[in-house]
Amino acid sequence: MELPRNEFKHAIRAGRTQIGLWSSLSSHVTVEIIAGSGFDWILLDTEHSPNELPMVHSQLQAAKAGGSAHPICRVPSNDTVALKRYLDIGVQSVLIPMIESEEEAREAVANTRYPPRGVRGFSATPRASGFGRVKDYARRCEEELCVLLQVETRKGLDNLERIAGVEGVDGVFIGPGDLSAALGHLGDPKHPEVLAV
Repeated sequence: MELPRNEFKHAIRAGRTQIGLWSSLSSHVTVEIIAGSGFDWILLDTEHSPNELPMVHSQLQAAKAGGSAHPICRVPSNDTVALKRYLDIGVQSVLIPMIESEEEAREAVANTRYPPRGVRGFSATPRASGFGRVKDYARRCEEELCVLLQVETRKGLDNLERIAGVEGVDGVFIGPGDLSAALGHLGDPKHPEVLAV
């Protein structure tokens, strides 16, 4: 069995525009419908929705069955154990919220890599490895992992270039909701000051 190719990662690396949809509905049924609706990606939110690991597992299965939209999972936080669990069930693209510094960016990448390049705990037969059928999964998986970091504070913006420059970071997403709150404009992400930064 071959290591699944992360079409989203390869597309953004090539500079191809990717259009997607944010899903906070926590339902495998809606994911299956959205996955077949012509989008390039679908984001499964676990930070601000009642979406838990077993539900995301079902949503990954639904996305695969439903169509070509690549599932991205926004994990609850930059947590070693949580990231390991999402990666083990087959998430290939993660959006990690509330990154404010180069050190936190390095930590986030390390949480997605096996030793010696990181701290991800090893399991011999997770779903991500085709239950042990993907040859050399542990050595090769990071080729197809996409690490996206969410910057949403003034401190994060001040460190944006250093965050984006960390090896293993594939992209940065500016979180408009928390950023507007951090800049004193709670609930107004279109405020001129927020748009300016």
